Amino acid sequence: MKHLGIDVTVKHLPPLDPAFIPLGRFYEAFLRDAQEPFDVAVERSGGQMAVYRTRVHGTEELREADIYYIDRIIKTLLWMKGGFRVYLAGNEAVCRAMEEHYSASGSRAFDFDYMGNVYEHPFEVVRVDAVPEEKSVSQAIGRHLDGCRIGFDAGGSDRKVSAVIDGESVYSEEVVWFPKINSDPDYHYEGIVSALKSAAAHMPRVDAVGVSSAGIYIDNRTMSASLFLKVPKEQYDAKVKDIYIRAITDTFGDVPYAVVNDGDVSALAGAMSLEDNNVLGIAMGTSEAVGYVDEEGKVTGWLNELAFVPVDAAPTAMVDEWSGDIGCGVKYFSQDSVIKLAPAAGIDLDESLSPAEKLKVVQGLMEQGDPRAAGIYESIGVYLAHTLALYHHLYGYRHVLLLGRVMSGKGGDLLLDTCRKVLADEYPAVNEQVHLALPDEKFRRVGQSVAAASLPELRK
Repeated sequence: MKHLGIDVTVKHLPPLDPAFIPLGRFYEAFLRDAQEPFDVAVERSGGQMAVYRTRVHGTEELREADIYYIDRIIKTLLWMKGGFRVYLAGNEAVCRAMEEHYSASGSRAFDFDYMGNVYEHPFEVVRVDAVPEEKSVSQAIGRHLDGCRIGFDAGGSDRKVSAVIDGESVYSEEVVWFPKINSDPDYHYEGIVSALKSAAAHMPRVDAVGVSSAGIYIDNRTMSASLFLKVPKEQYDAKVKDIYIRAITDTFGDVPYAVVNDGDVSALAGAMSLEDNNVLGIAMGTSEAVGYVDEEGKVTGWLNELAFVPVDAAPTAMVDEWSGDIGCGVKYFSQDSVIKLAPAAGIDLDESLSPAEKLKVVQGLMEQGDPRAAGIYESIGVYLAHTLALYHHLYGYRHVLLLGRVMSGKGGDLLLDTCRKVLADEYPAVNEQVHLALPDEKFRRVGQSVAAASLPELRK
């Protein structure tokens, strides 16, 4: 197949989406004859810098391909590692195009605005002769099991809390709540405090509190989270950014605490159950939630928002309604992917159903052995194999922990089996280096809220 003048060779294509162009395969083909150096660096809080050194063609004939390639690299770095300032060193025409793309009125206006708000700093693209050096600070967090701890896991439909004494859960509860549809931040605050007090009642004291929550957290502050979707901006700034800090300190005073993205806590729980490090956790549910624990067992502080990292180079790829971009992970590794592929499979889903209900319909057909549903899971398995190779290039992980509703039941089994076969055939080197795992009983014993409880270190 050919894209922007680049010949891309792919052995395995999703049966229900033959137009799919694995972005990693496009990158490989693009770089084959690219010789002109081009460097990208993305700066985030604390002066941390992510650097990506690559090449472009620098010819008029392949100018469009050069611009597309660098645009995708910047987009990937922003959502993988985060940042508010992009440094570019290389071809002038490509740099100029990126300044236009990543501006308030450009094609990446969403990313421009979002990253500026998250990092509370105006977003900018800066042309330089040489980009700054790489600088990254990983955080040794978690696996602390001493003392009396609370672990709180804030989900979109329920909240879980555990009381943990010296690594053993002595009490857990799960309570249904509706954070995404409530505009009053006091509703969220009171729910969090109620959970914390419930767990505290089952311990002689509270030594530390750990929180696992969907969203982006910087210095324990809630910079962006779908749980607070309906809260107006003024109240968000006043009452949500420090909501977990306030709830903990108001309830227990000056105790150690840590607030971490739930994807990273899932990866930490996986690392604890596997008794190893370098773990990428991917949860396929409402969206694609990802977390990462590095080779030293540390949480990197990266965004790891791979739902918005591009994986498909096809110009006909589905649009993500939130960011307005196409080919991003959310449409390939979530319930959205199942729904997207249903028409091609010949499955007519009732539009009055919620996305979760539509997923259940397809899961029910899969349990009945319906070959149409099988085609959906086989297609996602092919997506996943190609994308795991791309993610491996970015992270160099050793283990992948696959979670979420899409991975459950017979569909998840077929998805995983298909992924393994495609990896072995098309990416043998990656296949040899990577261990794919599903949650086992040991992982379930560790659990998200118990792993969250291990986040803070006690003061000596």
